Amino acid sequence: MTGKRMLDVVGAAAGLVLAAFPMLLIAFAIRATMGAPVLYRHQRTGRDGVHFEMLKFRTMELPAPHDQRSSTERITGLGRQLRSLSLDELPQLVNVLRGDMSLVGPRPLLPDYDSLYTPEQRRRFEVRPGITGLAQISGRSKLAWTKKFAFDVTYVDELSLVNDIRILGQTMSRVTNRSSTVADGDAIQERFDGTN
Repeated sequence: MTGKRMLDVVGAAAGLVLAAFPMLLIAFAIRATMGAPVLYRHQRTGRDGVHFEMLKFRTMELPAPHDQRSSTERITGLGRQLRSLSLDELPQLVNVLRGDMSLVGPRPLLPDYDSLYTPEQRRRFEVRPGITGLAQISGRSKLAWTKKFAFDVTYVDELSLVNDIRILGQTMSRVTNRSSTVADGDAIQERFDGTN
């Protein structure tokens, strides 16, 4: 087991133990206010372009038939709070234990984008996607796609356990200060169309 994978397993296991009670409370709150399901499951593209099912706490109301509301309009009050504190990401610790993801790496994106990347941008698939990453501590949703992908490639080029620990430390600090999270909890990332 490499040092990075060991950090992932130990960190994710410890995180799940420490967050078990808060996650249980969040699950009950989602079930009480939004109903089932509690978890949002969605396909993402991982290392080597392999697809996997990513887990998050659900933050939106399910769309009703003929529902004309946007994704932003379907985010609930509880969902905004979870997003503003990044608590909706906690179930991804399970993805880390499974080996789908790493604690640190490029954020996993939709399979819809798979054919849109340049050869340079596709280098982000050389490593496991992460819960947090270099782009997340460098601007997150405020960054243009090209900037995010540039940070992803820089992360791949400078891959090291020391960098992972540094990024994790900065992530903890920024989440605590809400300086790298979506400030209002209801921003939706624009879709990537291959140019933006």
